[in-house]
Amino acid sequence: MPHRHRQTRAVGAALAATAALLVAGLSGSASAGTAPSPAAPTAAESLRADAAPPALLRAMERDLGLGREQAERRLGNEAEAGAVAGRLRADLGGDFAGAWVRGAESGTLTVATTDAADVPAIEARGAVAEVVRHSLADLGAAKSRLDRAAAHRDTADAPVRYVDVRTNTVTVQAVRPSAARALLAAAGVDAGLARVETSAERPRPLYDLRGGEAYYINNSGRCSVGFPVTKGTQQGFATAGHCGRAGASTSGANRVAQGTFQGSVFPGRDMAWVAANSQWTATPYVSGAGGQNVQVAGSTQAPVGASVCRSGSTTGWHCGTIQQHDTSVTYPEGTITGVTRTTVCAEPGDSGGSYISGSQAQGVTSGGSGNCGSGGTTFFQPINPLLQNYGLTLKTTGGGGEDPGEPGEPGGTWAAGTVYRPGDTVTYGGATYRCLQGHQAQRGWEPANVPALWQRV
Repeated sequence: MPHRHRQTRAVGAALAATAALLVAGLSGSASAGTAPSPAAPTAAESLRADAAPPALLRAMERDLGLGREQAERRLGNEAEAGAVAGRLRADLGGDFAGAWVRGAESGTLTVATTDAADVPAIEARGAVAEVVRHSLADLGAAKSRLDRAAAHRDTADAPVRYVDVRTNTVTVQAVRPSAARALLAAAGVDAGLARVETSAERPRPLYDLRGGEAYYINNSGRCSVGFPVTKGTQQGFATAGHCGRAGASTSGANRVAQGTFQGSVFPGRDMAWVAANSQWTATPYVSGAGGQNVQVAGSTQAPVGASVCRSGSTTGWHCGTIQQHDTSVTYPEGTITGVTRTTVCAEPGDSGGSYISGSQAQGVTSGGSGNCGSGGTTFFQPINPLLQNYGLTLKTTGGGGEDPGEPGEPGGTWAAGTVYRPGDTVTYGGATYRCLQGHQAQRGWEPANVPALWQRV
């Protein structure tokens, strides 16, 4: 943030027990005759859940009240849960109503459906089934109506709106409940779909910027580097749109000339990227506690309830959990949509900085409320839409980070550098695959190699 700036059955607490259930479910969910070989990597292996450095694990221990082994198990469980949830989302189709993890080690995955007939299939994958009234598609459509209505109203007293899969509602967070009710009425959203939550929070961008590492805009404002990226041979980094406009110059924490904003969107979204000059080199790292490198292995979106950590130059490393995706929030400058709401604290100067879950990039810090003394709520702009919007390639450690190129060999439409969303289909090696979890493709993550991300159809 710139400084201006109903059934319950545990999947299992221990990693071995949880992974056994989830991996069995993952393998069993492939289409007939196309199950991955026994040597296929688990989701935790594919997404490098073991790559979390000591600095990130220490932050999880402090902020989530975990022991070291618990933190490590949690990251492995979350990787496996995301893969299982992705396959169930594909299998349930229009019945799917969301998924989330819970427990100190994220040992329980819950998957919601609108059809009780789906319960056996969900439980067969080692997940808890919950039958609800509204599908995820219906909740998303209701939130879109809210966003359209909000565009023509003053929503300062009802500043936050999100799809909450855990309560199966579209939630409006409001300083004055009457403001939320008026917005729901204007949008024509049925009361049975909605929930009003009273809150004194008035989110705002945190402007005096930094991030994983600080940078300065036009020699005045200060923000944080989000994630290093490339665009062809051009190197640079992703950050928040409210940090600067296209054409604004930047300098690094050392005050050395650094680059220029090439694109910026705010409000509406909160995304931007900076092209660096030849003195700066993009690396596949986020700056962690004590200057340690935290490696970035990809950009697979973590599920609701998953742990997530933030690097900011004002407050350093802090961790929390993902509360809701598909959130809209009204700042004094206007409304942004499509952000993710978290329990991670932040303060002015942290804007633009990195959100990471395990070794997977999640997004860049946008805004929020509270602080790291008393606690707070923050929102991040997801990284994959940002990469897609500007045609950028995330710099990664695991053989990825290549720029978009020719469709993947041995033939097909899959291509490294492309951002894929759940439900997208590609061809590769003469077969068709469906995307299970949102991510940017990279070499080594070809559909046939990563059953955590792709399902053969």
